[in-house]
Amino acid sequence: MLASCCTHALSLTLSQREREQIVSLKQLKLPNALLILGLLLSLPVVGVHPHPAARISAAPPAVSDTLRVMTYNIHVGIGMDKKLDLPRVAGVINAQHPDLVGLQEVDRGVTRTQGIDEITELAKLTRMDYAFAFNLRYQGGQYGVAILSRFPIRATDHRLYQNLRQAERRVFIRAAVSVHGRLVNFVTTHLDYQYDDGRLFEAKQLLSALKDVKGPLIVVGDFNDIPAGHAYQLMRYQFGDAWIESRSTEEGFSYPADKPAKRIDYIFFRSIDRVRTKRAWIVSTQASDHVPVVADLEIGKR
Repeated sequence: MLASCCTHALSLTLSQREREQIVSLKQLKLPNALLILGLLLSLPVVGVHPHPAARISAAPPAVSDTLRVMTYNIHVGIGMDKKLDLPRVAGVINAQHPDLVGLQEVDRGVTRTQGIDEITELAKLTRMDYAFAFNLRYQGGQYGVAILSRFPIRATDHRLYQNLRQAERRVFIRAAVSVHGRLVNFVTTHLDYQYDDGRLFEAKQLLSALKDVKGPLIVVGDFNDIPAGHAYQLMRYQFGDAWIESRSTEEGFSYPADKPAKRIDYIFFRSIDRVRTKRAWIVSTQASDHVPVVADLEIGKR
């Protein structure tokens, strides 16, 4: 009875010759019939899958993304020659072809910079998406940090730091950026330039705010802190330093632009995110009082 049922089911898909072979199973005893039936089913069967596309295909190979990242304190667009020149700043950015840029000291509608909305203008000149967060209202406008992105910005958040003594409160902004279908978190900040303990206090708040962020996390900015400083050392507990990881033979000095003597501008990436620095470099320019720091980062396979 069991052999007869199996034969009938298979006859719906097998060839005439194969049906004849299976029908002959009816002449055998049940245990032998089941044994031979199993052997037949283990053989390749022609015509069972008429459409090759219907077959199960292997999963696509894991891929990684390489992002060119820049951090640049633009000094509100004023260069070492004391001239306001946003097209010059945009030219410096465009020449490096970055995917993500963290900007510090950006004005929007401020009298000292002719009321220009600097981030909107830079976004237009670089043809990039943008986000802005201010930490200070000044001369009728706003002053803060900003992000430029070659990829769509899907969401943003920002936070003003509490401070210990300085009147000016500092800020960070985070953008969730869609990179080939994967969200990458990109953060820029600008820390206290006067006091070491003030920078440390702000860095602690930054890390606390980012501790639950999911997905690759890159943090860049003007930390106003040398590698021996406490804020820098705190960041290094959880983040890799792109300049160090690149094994560059240069010193990475980024300030002042005319005679760089200090490394205070950084590109950090969270250590657990499988990020690798392919190379890092400094751009020689006097379009601001800082020079840009740039790195090519390979974001781990997904």
